[in-house]
Amino acid sequence: MWKDLTEEFRSRFALNTLLMFALTTLVVVSFAVGIYSLEPGVHAALLWIIIFFSAMSGLGRVFVKEEEAGTGQALRLSASPGLVFTGKLLFNFFLVGALVVFILPFYYLMMTPPSPRVALLAAVCFLGVFCLAGSTTILAAIVSRAGGKNSLLPILSFPILLPVLITSISATQTAMLGQGWGEALQDLQFLFAYGVVIVTASAMLFSYVWNDS
Repeated sequence: MWKDLTEEFRSRFALNTLLMFALTTLVVVSFAVGIYSLEPGVHAALLWIIIFFSAMSGLGRVFVKEEEAGTGQALRLSASPGLVFTGKLLFNFFLVGALVVFILPFYYLMMTPPSPRVALLAAVCFLGVFCLAGSTTILAAIVSRAGGKNSLLPILSFPILLPVLITSISATQTAMLGQGWGEALQDLQFLFAYGVVIVTASAMLFSYVWNDS
């Protein structure tokens, strides 16, 4: 994880890609909506659509850059698959977390959705980011071995992350409506359970993907 963070802070390729994609998309959506007042459910959907597609534009690089630079084999020899997976997972979590922290204030500034329950919205974002990072880490490892690396990750990720997006949108709508934790408890439980299951399954299968020549 520290290796990836050091490289990212030196080049800022993935982080800049995510943030610029998100900001550009938000500006386009803001101009398209104009003066119209949107329902909280629409605001929640737009927010997570922006987060999802922005994340897909940069998360695949976490393994692709190893294959392109020829450092993948050195990484296989120097660290166990479990350590590699954990480091890449934490790095992806950092990237998506930075994206959400960046885009939320701009979304509220430009789109003026209803004032949310801040703690509830933060919990939804944390669990949503956890699910996004957990799902895309092993998929990025698979995509790095295939052709068409730039286009495969969104295609593979969307059906797997569709339940996460739907649940995150529902929980975000609850937060924007000012409702309490009780109304969002089922959605939060689903996101937590999904994240634990996907990370556990990915950790168990990662060695087969990573060491497969």
